[in-house]
Amino acid sequence: MSSANTAHSVVAPSDTSKRVAGTIVIVYALITLIPLVWIFLTSIKSPPDSISYPPKIVFTPTLEGYCNLFTTRTRQTPDYIASLPEPTSTCDEVTRKRNMVIAGPSNFLPRFVNSLVIAFGSTFLAVFLGTLAAYGFSRFKVPLADDLLFFILSTRMMPPIAVAIPIYLMYRELGLSDTALGMILLYTAVNVSLAVWLLKGFIDEIPREYEEAAMIDGYTRLQAFRKVVLPQATTGIAATAIFCLIFAWNEYAFAALLTSGQAQTAPPFIPTIIGEGGQDWPAVAAGTTIFLVPILVFTILLRKQLLRGITFGAVRK
Repeated sequence: MSSANTAHSVVAPSDTSKRVAGTIVIVYALITLIPLVWIFLTSIKSPPDSISYPPKIVFTPTLEGYCNLFTTRTRQTPDYIASLPEPTSTCDEVTRKRNMVIAGPSNFLPRFVNSLVIAFGSTFLAVFLGTLAAYGFSRFKVPLADDLLFFILSTRMMPPIAVAIPIYLMYRELGLSDTALGMILLYTAVNVSLAVWLLKGFIDEIPREYEEAAMIDGYTRLQAFRKVVLPQATTGIAATAIFCLIFAWNEYAFAALLTSGQAQTAPPFIPTIIGEGGQDWPAVAAGTTIFLVPILVFTILLRKQLLRGITFGAVRK
């Protein structure tokens, strides 16, 4: 009996192994943060400092990159600039130092709003449809269920460019090209496969007895699903939403091909920011920094659900 207990005992990690593992995790985290920190530092550099070689670590911070990101500018003569009234904002002051004046807002903010609408809209639809489909596959006898699940998964196996041209031709005929609705439907179709597969694993682990007990108490199947299954699957739904949002938020190929103006998102717009003499790297870095904020905030808010969700252990029997 003692030998059996010994065989099944768990050896706790030593203090040394804990310290080594903690050190490795911290070093890895710091290394992964280096590109993000560098992008932020570039966003507060002046254009000459952003392309200096060797790269400048010590520099005078400026908001010129953010001003260039949100405005369009025109070059004027020093005499004209001297005739203008005092600057009314930081961007006015920064721009005039370059012998330029602000002509109006840039297109970044509308593109950023497009990203928010399309990414969150498609994520909601993908998770909603994926939850219903996953529940159906988990609780009912679906003919050819394995084949259907494999077919759903196969939609993620090919690269976007393989179907980009057919989708472009179809969207042009349907009038969905360069529309937010078209992009939401496309990203939803791509993300549904991921949502179904992830959520089916979570729902499979929710005991059927919970629903049966609820229906014995007078609940309908829909009420049992809404009041019993959904609360138990919250962890899986949150984790799935994060993964779907990350894809829709960062997607570039479809956005570059199917949008050009009205529904263009931030990823294909940011690389096109041009300053005098070439790429405006501080403005590009500023746009990238701002673009990271929503997905970072969303992930932080749902980080607990994500950490539990990736273990596929919502509820254990």
